[in-house]
Amino acid sequence: MIAKLKTAQKEYPGQFWILFIGMLISTIGQSMIWPFLMIYVSKKLSLPLAQTASLISMNAAMGLIFSFVAGPIIDRLGRKWVMVVSLVGMGIMYFFMSTAATFAEFAVAQCLMGALTPLYRVGADAMLADLIPAEKRTDAYSLLRMSNNAGVAIGPAIGGFIASTSYTLAFYIAAAGLSFYGLLIAFRANETLPSGVSNTLKGKFIFAGYGHIFKHREFMGFIGAFTLTTMLASMVWVLLPVYSNTNFGLSEKLYGFIPTTNALMVVGLQYLVTLVTRRHKPMTVLTVGTLFYAASTIMIALFTGFWGFWFCMVIMTIGELIISPTATTYTANAAPVDMRGRYMSVFGLTSSVASLIAPVLGGVLSDHFGGRSIWLGGGVIGVLAIGAFLWLTILVNNRKNAKKIPDLSMEP
Repeated sequence: MIAKLKTAQKEYPGQFWILFIGMLISTIGQSMIWPFLMIYVSKKLSLPLAQTASLISMNAAMGLIFSFVAGPIIDRLGRKWVMVVSLVGMGIMYFFMSTAATFAEFAVAQCLMGALTPLYRVGADAMLADLIPAEKRTDAYSLLRMSNNAGVAIGPAIGGFIASTSYTLAFYIAAAGLSFYGLLIAFRANETLPSGVSNTLKGKFIFAGYGHIFKHREFMGFIGAFTLTTMLASMVWVLLPVYSNTNFGLSEKLYGFIPTTNALMVVGLQYLVTLVTRRHKPMTVLTVGTLFYAASTIMIALFTGFWGFWFCMVIMTIGELIISPTATTYTANAAPVDMRGRYMSVFGLTSSVASLIAPVLGGVLSDHFGGRSIWLGGGVIGVLAIGAFLWLTILVNNRKNAKKIPDLSMEP
């Protein structure tokens, strides 16, 4: 990993490293609180799990709407200042949540967070695609994931101790980290929107271009299948902390090491895994990764303690290592230069739709059929995701084979 960073330092422009450092700092701050947010809200408001999880669904619903808006805005106005507004705004929301005392106040904060998050995510993905040539993007996205997960490795381990004594301080640190990253982009980054792109959109309806994307059959098939996979991740990240704490008494201090394990694996192994996965076809890679997601989700139902849940996270992380850079690179390479923001917006919908459905679905299953039903239901979703990727693999292979066969219908 260290050797890769040294090589990349020479290969990638300075602005890439602004994204790298800013993501590290802001993620450390955020991850001190988000793994424990549902525990905090559940204890503070004493609500059923389904209602508590609905806060995440509200966040996701706003993310779903603003994912459509983010792409056209970023393709018209540029990446930089949209990212700044998003990051500083999210910092303010974390500060607001430190004083929230009612379900309505948390709902407002989560809705605003959901609206702001796609603006940064889409802007950052588009900015990286602007900065890095296609042949180097897989490695570049892998490096950013390493930065993000280095933050996650540090944040929850510290945050578990901080949250056990003062959730307010954890909220303040998250707010400070995001605001710092926003200011770093504001004062040190340059706009990367390719020259002339915004001119092609003048006078057009704000959602112009999405029709072209929705007709891109292979890409939309990928979006559907990837959404199912992302639902599994959403279930684990949102509901496992509450499930393990409520049913088996797993404390915040101890649980913090589970997301830290995920992050350490990504930091230490992502580049090595990417060296292998980039040699194979994207759909094959995505199918294999989804197998790990499905297996890990079902296995949670079998365990009752820290080491069992920790092992399931290890299995899921292997799937994440396989899938994540491949999915982002696939999207970046599929997008025409003047539509990168909108393609990234549609890609971002996978996270929003998954977060909209999965936590509430898991909460309903838990409230009606018991906690283990969350993970069995997740297993069904995983099987559907695997089937979707297999279907898409066959579709892509058939299309490519058809192109190789000459049309003999007009031959004498």
